[in-house]
Formats: sequence, C-alpha cells, structure tokens
Amino acid sequence: MPARPTAPTCLVGWPPRAGLWRRPSVPERWPFDYAVVRVVPRIERGEYLNAGVILYCRSRRFLAARIQLDLARLHALAPACDGADVLAHLNVIPLICRGGRGTGPIGALPQPDRWHWLVAPRSTVIQPAPTHGGLSADPAMDLERLAARYLQE
Repeated sequence: MPARPTAPTCLVGWPPRAGLWRRPSVPERWPFDYAVVRVVPRIERGEYLNAGVILYCRSRRFLAARIQLDLARLHALAPACDGADVLAHLNVIPLICRGGRGTGPIGALPQPDRWHWLVAPRSTVIQPAPTHGGLSADPAMDLERLAARYLQE
C-alpha cells in the first residue's frame, strides 16, 4: 500500500487566523486652517499681543474662535489704548464665526467667505497672523489646544 501524500504545509503548526486582515483603526482626520488674532496697539512699533485663535475646518463645516485679551499686558504695552473698546471688537469675531441672524452682513456670508474675511490682512489694531494648517480628528478640541498654546502666556 502506497504512503499517504503529505500536505505542502502543516496546518496544525499554523496559528488560527483572527478574522479578516484589516488596517488598524485610525480616527479619520480632516484638514484645517487656523490663524492667531493679534492686537497691535502701535503699528509703527510692530509690537503685538496674541488675543485670539480662529480655526476653520471646511470638511467638518467648523468655524469658531476663542478670544482672550490680557488687559494688563495691553495697558503696559500701550497705556493710551482703550482695552475695553479693543475687547468689544474682538468679541465680535466668535459671533461672525457662528454666523446667522444678528451678526451683520459679514455674518450672513457663507462660512468659507466669513473665514476669508476674518483672516484677510489689515493694517488696523486687530490683525490676523498668517494662517497655518494641520489635520484634526476633532476641530473643537484642536481649537482649545491652540488657544491654550497661544493665549496662555
């Protein structure tokens, strides 16, 4: 009687396969842009204070801002500058980000247009810094992270 043929591999020695082969689960990340909002009380001197952060994530339809102005530092930098007036103007930025009724003609624009209006270069006391980009799984969390980085000095 001839010998039984053997299999080319030994199935007994192979570990059992665990389900389907899949890539590891990685949270989806979306591109975003952000800009730091600066207060430049005396433009000719080029000195400024960081006073806010605006973050825009088009893929998630997210546009929001965090504002925080250190009035004591502003007064030390420019004693003649009216900090309450500057803060009142800064506090309009989150309203424009939110958009909708009661936010004026700029707030009525589509979200991408509001973003571009907010970060357009200007030569006023309140100026946006150049924009930067990144990838985010949670734009709201990244806005808080950026605010902590740039506004907590």
